[in-house]
Amino acid sequence: GDLVLINGSIGDHGIAVMSSRDNLHLATPVTSDSAALHTLVADMIATAPGIRCLRDPTRGGLAATLNELAQQSAVGFTLREAAIPIKPAVKAACEIIGLDPLYVANEGKLICICDPADGERLLTAMKNHPLGRDAAIIGEGVEDPHNTVQMQTVFNSHRIVGWLAAEPLPRIC
Repeated sequence: GDLVLINGSIGDHGIAVMSSRDNLHLATPVTSDSAALHTLVADMIATAPGIRCLRDPTRGGLAATLNELAQQSAVGFTLREAAIPIKPAVKAACEIIGLDPLYVANEGKLICICDPADGERLLTAMKNHPLGRDAAIIGEGVEDPHNTVQMQTVFNSHRIVGWLAAEPLPRIC
């Protein structure tokens, strides 16, 4: 029942670095989201001191981070695809490159797990901070003996958001 929040759009940093490295000239340039999050975290803790967990979704992106949390916490997570903030330019670049934005690296992003009673108050505090303007509640923890991460798609079906099965995305920094 705990909620999963993120402070903004995913994949910006990874796509910014990969597009620069591979000379991908995007119509709308993507810039890195690298940022120090200590002031955002301070505001979050002041708003909801009982935050369960904060995690950095850098290597492996949102998908790997939530799979790690699911394994470590012996729970599952259900995400809502429509709620996950992804900039159109990042989405387009991922389609061109053949990547799923859920696995692309982030900087300046955090995943927050909190009690449902704190969710809306915490989301408001995040949105009131410059580094959380695009914050969203993207899912919740669920009982699951297999510790899987699932996503309710925009087509109202479900898919498993697993670990990367092949070669991991290359380190970009």
